[in-house]
Amino acid sequence: MRIALHTGKGGVGKTTISAATAIASATSGARTLLVSTDPAHSVADVLGIGVHGDPTPVDGIPNLWAAQVDTRGRFEQSWSHIRGYLVGVLAARGMAEVQAEELTVLPGAEEIVALLELRRLAESGDFDAIVVDCAPTGETLRLLALPETVGFYAQRLLGAPQRVLRSIAASLTGLPAGAPSSTVRDALGDLLAELMAARALLADPAITGVRLVLTPERVVVAEARRLFTALSLHGFRVEAVIVNRLLPPHVGGEFLRRQREGQREAMTQVAESFQGLPIRRVLQSPVEPIGVEQLSEMAGKIFESANPLESSGTPLGIEVSGADGWYRLALPLPLAERGDIALSRSGADLVVTVGDVRRRIALPSVLQRCSTEGASFEHGRLMIDFAADPALWPASLTTDGVKPDGEFKAPLVGTG
Repeated sequence: MRIALHTGKGGVGKTTISAATAIASATSGARTLLVSTDPAHSVADVLGIGVHGDPTPVDGIPNLWAAQVDTRGRFEQSWSHIRGYLVGVLAARGMAEVQAEELTVLPGAEEIVALLELRRLAESGDFDAIVVDCAPTGETLRLLALPETVGFYAQRLLGAPQRVLRSIAASLTGLPAGAPSSTVRDALGDLLAELMAARALLADPAITGVRLVLTPERVVVAEARRLFTALSLHGFRVEAVIVNRLLPPHVGGEFLRRQREGQREAMTQVAESFQGLPIRRVLQSPVEPIGVEQLSEMAGKIFESANPLESSGTPLGIEVSGADGWYRLALPLPLAERGDIALSRSGADLVVTVGDVRRRIALPSVLQRCSTEGASFEHGRLMIDFAADPALWPASLTTDGVKPDGEFKAPLVGTG
């Protein structure tokens, strides 16, 4: 099973690239599903066919199906107990039931449903490959970061998923804390477990890779650089970059000549920013590629004889090394600037912030019993040093009970 997530700034053509990639995959013989989690519902427009919540065969392309995640329908179908309970809670506060019905798809529900749909489709066994047309940059980051966020608030702050629901009930309605039925509590617990399983699937570099789609414009490249850093911070593998709408080399005119010069400068930035990643170039078409025939032609030009879902490069994840009471955690943060990184310790968690993106990382048990000694930023990786805390570890676990002389002098940024 291979999953390829396509994301990028709005308007760069990621839906078109996703569709062409799915067609190339299906043409190579893989049972392929093209699925969109973008609320814009553009997949149907690009393919020129009707696309629904359930996978539908695409006429003219054997082995290809398409689907658009149906947020409301899946929420009502899969979590009817939770939905019914929420309607009752809101109605108890004086809201008409018909209004309460409209509010049961809560903020974040779209991301929850999209994640769980991807997991369900991946585990169905019906497909060899899933090509995902994700929402634009910001929404994609919220989608991928959601399980850890939900898990933190449910488990760390309130102790258990069931307690979340009891607290909501008590605060909104004044009903007893035990008001939710065991069925509702179990449904919420199952929901959290499924979310974490979905995150594990999408963070598995052997299965899932993210492809950054961009156009050769400096503003777009700058956003793609930030997205690369943010995805790496959250533990998701970026496996390729696709540059769309490059001007063909021989089209003329002064206007196009100047535009081509700007694109050439942007491509220099792309090459410098994404070294080591495959960079595919897609030429601007004189007509908008809509429909299976034109998308098939586009797919042939993009991939030629190459495997459209081939994953290359070595995935980089969090690494922990060391022994004898002295340890180092390395976190890949490609393209990050040292001054944009803030680091703090919160109990058993490490809180890393890069610009306006933050992640809480649950430390391995060995590091939970250590104090944080310092950090440095080297070659695109944040290196954080830990030493055994005598209050938590026996002295025998360190070298003669004394911290070794360290070469790691960098202070911890934003200690908290």
